[in-house]
Amino acid sequence: MNRVPAPLGLLAELTHRCPLACPYCSNPLALDDRTAELDTAAWARVFREAAAMGVLQVHLSGGEPASRRDLQEITAAASQAGLYTNLITSAIGLDAGRLQRLQAAGLDHVQLSIQDIDPELADRIAGYDGAHVRKQAFAASVVGLGLPLTVNAVIHRANIAHLSELVDYAASLGAGRVEIAHAQYYGWALRNRDALMPTREQIDRAMQQMEAIQARHAGRLLIDLVIPDYYASRPKPCVGGWGMRSLNVTPSGLVLPCHAAQTIPNLEFWSVRDHALADIWSNSPAFEAFRGTAWMKEPCRSCEFRERDFGGCRCQALAITGDAAATDPSCDLSPHHARLLALAEQAAAVQETQYAYRGRSTVIPFSVG
Repeated sequence: MNRVPAPLGLLAELTHRCPLACPYCSNPLALDDRTAELDTAAWARVFREAAAMGVLQVHLSGGEPASRRDLQEITAAASQAGLYTNLITSAIGLDAGRLQRLQAAGLDHVQLSIQDIDPELADRIAGYDGAHVRKQAFAASVVGLGLPLTVNAVIHRANIAHLSELVDYAASLGAGRVEIAHAQYYGWALRNRDALMPTREQIDRAMQQMEAIQARHAGRLLIDLVIPDYYASRPKPCVGGWGMRSLNVTPSGLVLPCHAAQTIPNLEFWSVRDHALADIWSNSPAFEAFRGTAWMKEPCRSCEFRERDFGGCRCQALAITGDAAATDPSCDLSPHHARLLALAEQAAAVQETQYAYRGRSTVIPFSVG
């Protein structure tokens, strides 16, 4: 068995079912069917194996994890395995009573997604009428039960002008942490890139606001910012390094180095139905493909930052260059960096667009003023 560091986190994608239809969703374009989902016992085994490997925390995600009727049992299994449990939710399908039962089962933390501060715009982005109001009520239930709350906001052209207000809104909900995550352009977001991409001016203005936003909430709210890749000069390490810190289990049981890894063709993903989790982590072809630095081409191979950013995002490299082993084009040392900037400018110049909503066969006009 190869010697690799133990993972710290597990993203458990319990289902691809979701009442929302966000156009930047990180789920694959081809969603796993409900009939293919792992059952409760299988998830319990995965959690026990993860804890034995050294995993400390599990993120219960989807889709919408509340779509699982056995979410309480799954949460209990994760807690009983000794894992810190974080529920990543849209709040749809959860009320105060069900949340209280999840807390009793061992839920430690809640991460709530919001789409905007304006209820009408938020619901249009989510593709679900009434979602914003339900999220606000759910946040009050979380705080009322004494559970820690993180608010996540994906930033794109339609809401980037509300960045400061979004952070203020998260604070007003009682969040202790807010994650400002610019859209990552693969999967559904890549399909909707022309509709989502902000302009350079919008990005610069938003980044300039961050210092004042941080100062305003210092000591009360932890603010994590995910920098937009298409306007960056340095790449981010892919999930802390491919196959180095975390792993994902899909609803059907495939184990991925990152949640978008299935966009890369010809990778061989092993399933928890056939292999122990530790065996997959240490020996599966998909995890070995881009782990470490031996796979790198130039300019990454001789770069002083190769063990800091690990070449950046493999899925983004594929989406822009057609080669998953290429330097992430967000790096200004990449020969494709200028192409990335040109794609961003081209997409941002689109004045009126349509969202292709996740899981729906139709596109809906969506103008951004």
